[in-house]
Amino acid sequence: MRKLPRSFYDRDTIVVARELLGKHLVLRSAGGNRIGRIVEVEAYLGPHDLAAHSARGLTERTKVMFGPPGHAYVYLIYGMYHCMNVVTEREGHASAVLLRAIEPVENVEGRTQGQGLLCRAMRIDRRLNGHDLLSEDFYIAAAPEAPPTVIVKRPRIGVDYAGHWARRHLRFYIKGNPFISRP
Repeated sequence: MRKLPRSFYDRDTIVVARELLGKHLVLRSAGGNRIGRIVEVEAYLGPHDLAAHSARGLTERTKVMFGPPGHAYVYLIYGMYHCMNVVTEREGHASAVLLRAIEPVENVEGRTQGQGLLCRAMRIDRRLNGHDLLSEDFYIAAAPEAPPTVIVKRPRIGVDYAGHWARRHLRFYIKGNPFISRP
């Protein structure tokens, strides 16, 4: 599998979000490789996006979002679920793409429909926060044979507090895929 280059991530967040669909998330470990096909994502467009963590400014938690593109932003929600974002655009812009669901490809057990379940099944936790996605052990790669996909756009989930940003169609998923979190 061909690992995505830094230039893939250093582009408009919505473009990156759409083009992540169908790519493979790869975690290599002594316990065996885990691979999942990305089938659902949400775009977060920087500090002006009231649904983005970066809207609260640069903090210890969000500093990875403000860093260079192509790094993992992993955090804990509700004290029990990890979520993974891919940092996009130039350093200081603080945009990212949340990975919401994957289709298991290799050694992924359990449900993967939803960002917390995805991280649990892939064994992604805060130890991977800030990890460079161009590394040899944790990266995103082009799928060997990517089937044609129809992409659906919908509002993001669980961000009602963000006013008009909650209604923006910044959630993208592969139409008809049984692993998306919600149709």
